[in-house]
Amino acid sequence: MASKVKSIVLGSLDGKLETAFQKLATLHSKNHFAFAIIAGNLFSADQDESVVTRLLEGKIAVPLTTYFTVGTNALPPQIVERIEKNEEICENLHFLGKRSITTTSDGIRIVTLGGILDREILGGTSKEQHLPFHTAGDATALRGANKTDILLTSTWSSNVWTNSKVPLDPANKEAVASSPEVAELCTALKPRYHLTFSPADFFFEREPFFYPTAGEPGDAKQVTRFISMAPYGNPAKQKAIYAFNLEAGVTSDTLPPGTTVSPFNPREAPSEPQQAPMVILDASPKTTMTAHPAAEDVIAHLLRTPAVASSALEAYITTAKGPLPPPDHFSDRGLNFPGNQIIIPLAHEPNMRAIHAKSPNAFAEMTRLRDAMQAMIATQSNYSLGVVTWEISRANNIHHHWQLMPVPAKLIREGLIELGFKAQAEDLKHPPFEEKDVGSGVDESGDFLRLWLWSDDRDTGIVGKQLVMPIDDTFRFDLQLPRKVLAKFLHLEDRIRWQDVEQSVAEETQDADHFKAAFKKWDFTLG
Repeated sequence: MASKVKSIVLGSLDGKLETAFQKLATLHSKNHFAFAIIAGNLFSADQDESVVTRLLEGKIAVPLTTYFTVGTNALPPQIVERIEKNEEICENLHFLGKRSITTTSDGIRIVTLGGILDREILGGTSKEQHLPFHTAGDATALRGANKTDILLTSTWSSNVWTNSKVPLDPANKEAVASSPEVAELCTALKPRYHLTFSPADFFFEREPFFYPTAGEPGDAKQVTRFISMAPYGNPAKQKAIYAFNLEAGVTSDTLPPGTTVSPFNPREAPSEPQQAPMVILDASPKTTMTAHPAAEDVIAHLLRTPAVASSALEAYITTAKGPLPPPDHFSDRGLNFPGNQIIIPLAHEPNMRAIHAKSPNAFAEMTRLRDAMQAMIATQSNYSLGVVTWEISRANNIHHHWQLMPVPAKLIREGLIELGFKAQAEDLKHPPFEEKDVGSGVDESGDFLRLWLWSDDRDTGIVGKQLVMPIDDTFRFDLQLPRKVLAKFLHLEDRIRWQDVEQSVAEETQDADHFKAAFKKWDFTLG
């Protein structure tokens, strides 16, 4: 029988970081919570920069693993910078992302949808993870996450108060942001707890409700508890701290007293929930993010996502966000797309060692995808292009992946790419690259940067080499190092920052379509 996990949720801190975390430390010392969740705004709209600086420098202690998402305020620039660099904000504080699926180390599954609905955006999913808005597409994409333990949103479900006997002041009802899209998401996921926050000084906990058409075997019932937290430190002294126990994935054959039928119209239940995309901005070293639907459902969704070019059972290929080369950079070599692709395992883990524990075949499948892309690029370019693929394996990664870039084959065959990386490491006083094959990386205990250098010459055959550089705490490793080195070789120094060359959805879709057309002959996932 699964053990109970003791958790705690706080309402909007609105920048009151020091007092809130001190209070949390006191409670944690007595109760030993597994984790904490901030429902609402961690920071205020006009956050004191000195407080943020103290937080980032570790001078404000976060006493236990604490998760948060974007609320109704944009995140401070200093926090955004850390997030975009895929760096930890500070010890124990983890940004879940605006749209994410997270499984904690205790097996508790958290689905997150931050911000309020922006109806001006008619389709697609949002890119900026730090702005306080989400799209209808964000909510729809998360429906396929299957059942979850906790749904964390910044918006109420429309009509959640229906059939409830809990008093709710009409003014408070008008004050909250609510949407049918969140109601549909709740109906699809059937969370055990739906946590959100109140913008005014009030706390609202609805009676539990169940879903009469859930279709579970036997008499099992999935019950949802909807809780909206009051702001921390509110003058009305409304409840801003709430502790609860969970057992991962547990249903019950009995209903709690006072339980009502779901307040949501049955028509709001999606008949064909879509699989959530694998989000790569929203995890932490102390969490794992996983998806467990049928493989064909994963593929069906991923192939509907504009930048996704091919999806196998355990990994998929996508176009890099803000690719280093522009679409026409290799046009004289037969490519009408950037070629800067990413191979992403479905298992949302920091490195291959963690991925292997859940998906033993992931490395072999990722290798097969890489080999297929290498062959395609060589053929399409009449063997004038080779490929550099790299992985950054770190215990505190967000979501492990491999990034692939075409380069002139001559640069690889003559050893210039290898010399360029070795020179860069020497200039930065990093450890030297070593030529060695670490296989899947499962047996590597430390962090490392690995390069695969590959080219195919019809006369002399395939040239392949692996270079590995260890990464440790003795130096500050730049996650953009491979991109910077290759930018120099490709004369694309003005495109080093992906944020400066981020594409529109239309541009991403066009590049993905061109890639799919070229890759079709080699795409084993289509067979």
